[in-house]
Amino acid sequence: MTIRWTYAFVDRPAEHLARARDFWTAVTGTGLSGPRGESGEFVTLIPEAGTDACVKAQGVASGDGGAHIDLCAEDVAALVKSARELGADVVAEHDGWAVLRSPAGQLFCAVPWHGESVRPPVVAGSRLDQVCLDVPPSAYEAESAFWAELTGWELLTGSLPEFRVLRPPPGLPVRVLLQRLGEERPASAHLDVACADIPASRARHEALGASFVADGTHWTVMRDPAGGVYCLTGRDPQTGGLPPA
Repeated sequence: MTIRWTYAFVDRPAEHLARARDFWTAVTGTGLSGPRGESGEFVTLIPEAGTDACVKAQGVASGDGGAHIDLCAEDVAALVKSARELGADVVAEHDGWAVLRSPAGQLFCAVPWHGESVRPPVVAGSRLDQVCLDVPPSAYEAESAFWAELTGWELLTGSLPEFRVLRPPPGLPVRVLLQRLGEERPASAHLDVACADIPASRARHEALGASFVADGTHWTVMRDPAGGVYCLTGRDPQTGGLPPA
């Protein structure tokens, strides 16, 4: 079972979905699909011609939202079976796709691959390319093992002891970062944007309506106009890796 493509999902409260989609289409230099779903809750961010989408947005009926990843496979049933054998729970089964919950409690989706193969380009020196899973300490080891086994991707030590990176094969557009939290709380997720120049990206994002939250070691925490927290990270937008020391 092979993961053929990945989507990063911007999850925001339904009443703020319009703000989220306007902001993230501007950030990523994309257009917008028509709404889908029973309540028009899903939209896809459409990149330039000749490339394939890898970011979608969803209006959620309850909670503050966050982020999640969609894993695309030719055999969705096999992907779901593997996830369940590794400890995931099936939250909802739909026609051809499923919502699952990881052992630590993070939602993700198993969806069909429709032939996507070409990543969108870097836009204004940045690329939305990572879903960061924020995992409580008690679940961190098991959660890291779950995602590594499910995807078959290489699990690498991050820039700091509390990070591990799941690096996908070349060509896949969205990778996974696991962050060990400093406290016990429910697992969650947020989006990371790889930036060649964090201050320049911060200025651009603020001009588009985002606000500054805090600075970290290699990242800046921001809040989008829909209230969602995400990070601008000092990584190469082409490769996703940290720049040479």
